[in-house]
Amino acid sequence: MKRVLSVASEAVPLIKTGGLADVVGALPAALAPMGWDMRVILPAYPGVIANLNKGSKAVWASGDLFGGPATLILGQCGEMQVMALDAPHLYARTGGPYSDGQGDYADNAERFAALSWVAAEIARHGTQEATPWHPDIVHAHDWQAALTPAYLSYAGAQAIPSVLTIHNIAFQGRFSPTKMAAMRLPAQRFTPDGFEFWGDISTLKAGLVSAHAITTVSPRYADELMRPEFGLGLEGVLQYRADVMSGILNGIDKQVWDPENDPEVKPFSAAKLAGKKGNRAALIAEFSLDANAITGPLMILVSRLTSQKGIDMVPGAISEFLANGGGLIVLGSGDRWAEAMVQDLSARYPGRVGNWIGYDEGLSHRMFAGGDAVLIPSRFEPCGLTQLYGMRYGCVPIVAAVGGLADTVIDATPAACAAHAATGIVFQPVDTLGLRQALRRLTALWNDPKEWAATVKRGMKTDWGWEPSAHRYVALYEATIRRGTDA
Repeated sequence: MKRVLSVASEAVPLIKTGGLADVVGALPAALAPMGWDMRVILPAYPGVIANLNKGSKAVWASGDLFGGPATLILGQCGEMQVMALDAPHLYARTGGPYSDGQGDYADNAERFAALSWVAAEIARHGTQEATPWHPDIVHAHDWQAALTPAYLSYAGAQAIPSVLTIHNIAFQGRFSPTKMAAMRLPAQRFTPDGFEFWGDISTLKAGLVSAHAITTVSPRYADELMRPEFGLGLEGVLQYRADVMSGILNGIDKQVWDPENDPEVKPFSAAKLAGKKGNRAALIAEFSLDANAITGPLMILVSRLTSQKGIDMVPGAISEFLANGGGLIVLGSGDRWAEAMVQDLSARYPGRVGNWIGYDEGLSHRMFAGGDAVLIPSRFEPCGLTQLYGMRYGCVPIVAAVGGLADTVIDATPAACAAHAATGIVFQPVDTLGLRQALRRLTALWNDPKEWAATVKRGMKTDWGWEPSAHRYVALYEATIRRGTDA
């Protein structure tokens, strides 16, 4: 059995702020049947160790890890083996994993450099168990773990195979060069070919130039990142490393997201769609909307409320859709202007638009089950899971033609409908007019009951589980290890 050390700042069900956690939490169980033993190393934020099993044990320790003692605790959480880095001086915070109400923690550079440093030590020397655990390959995720392959390179251990996954290139781990010594970074690598980025340190760049393989979470996003409008300054680095870069789609947990066995909803399936009508009626009632007024599709939007997610396009595109009998329910939180905008929409269109500012996992399940369509107008989207949840629950996705959205949704063009292939609506350009036209197409599709039902069923029958993606990761790991052995 081959061994993988997965390095990340979050993983479900222990800690989650975004899709990164879903991927990190799902991969161990997906890889296990294929003969791969994956351990996940992540910070021991408050409550993490308490949620590991009772057989947890220390497998590594240091008296001085970036300013204080640290212990690596090995335990089990569901099917995931976790090595929680217990360093109270770095991770015992009352706020979130990266920030509190006042902004990002001032020592984030040291906090996540420490995580990468320990991961590199385990990769080089193994754990301190009676029988040390040595990984065959290291898989680092995003800027928080990107220094792992860099530290291996700086220590002369570049022969240890490594993979770096970019979940969202907008987050690049940029810090002042005054942090260099505190992060244990060699000054001679502060160059355009190293970790220097426009006068700053970039931990993501450090990983991109050091890792043996680079992945993103969809094939299209891998292509997009080599263009300046998506690469956010790192497109040149990615063009240079294009030969080791690939895109592997995320999957979803089909047990958690299962409309036939979801405790939050009335059960239904592609073969028995009648139950979806009951969920629709219950959702309309939950938000006190006017059931008689909503004769068209009930559209949901479950998202962070930010410009990246295209939220600002909605007010200018929605009026005609609502006038034609559509409804809208929004669940999410984010920028204050966006939250205010959503609340203003509800005030302007009483009975047709509802909202819940915040997040509620159970409510999100009820929304996918009760909604007819799910709107995702993102300006960029590395992969996206929302459209996959939508299809699984018979909620037709309306998506911008970017990243993983374009990779997973087949546009309901006349040709796709004639070929019985369409699963949603894909629009471009990604602007207000494009969205308005997409909503017109949505209404037209709704008014063709036969084609609507066929589109819903095709989406529900598509398998977006983790098994296909896990096979691709295994192939990547094997190729990366083989390439290292042959070098």
